[in-house]
Amino acid sequence: GCLAGPVTAAAVILPRAFENELLNDSKKLTLRKRNILKPIIEVEAICYGVVHIDVETIDSINILNAAILGMHRALDQLSKEPAHILVDGNRFKQFKTISHDCIIKGDGIYMSIAAASVLAKTYRDAYMEKLHEEYPMYNWIQNKGYPTLDHRRAIQKYGLTKYHRKSFKLKADQLLLDI
Repeated sequence: GCLAGPVTAAAVILPRAFENELLNDSKKLTLRKRNILKPIIEVEAICYGVVHIDVETIDSINILNAAILGMHRALDQLSKEPAHILVDGNRFKQFKTISHDCIIKGDGIYMSIAAASVLAKTYRDAYMEKLHEEYPMYNWIQNKGYPTLDHRRAIQKYGLTKYHRKSFKLKADQLLLDI
């Protein structure tokens, strides 16, 4: 997982007839395709919500609970209440009285989950690019807070920032560089 930055969650309600041949799991899409899809989803969705959960909250309640909190807050942003919630993954906590299904790898199966994954990824990437302006030495414009060799070297050299997730308890052996 990421060593720095928020966890970002999105909720999307698409029209029943929505189709897009590019739309897929955001991790399987190129940056270019995600950037093409983002405005299409924003315009064609019935409604959507995107939420960042900050590192203090992640460190306080753990990454799973922070992700679920983000999902709930994204659902709260929807201008229309969903009839049923499709969740990517295997964990979720009841939201209001709305029924839900957890679907492992659901972003490769359901358009609405794929659309939410695209929005969450593009919004988080944009957030990390802004943080890069404040801390360019961590190269977040490229690594987006993931534990790349470049990022781990920067942590070794400069230490942690207020945007690093302290609950991951980075230890010396986790920062070892295999070069």
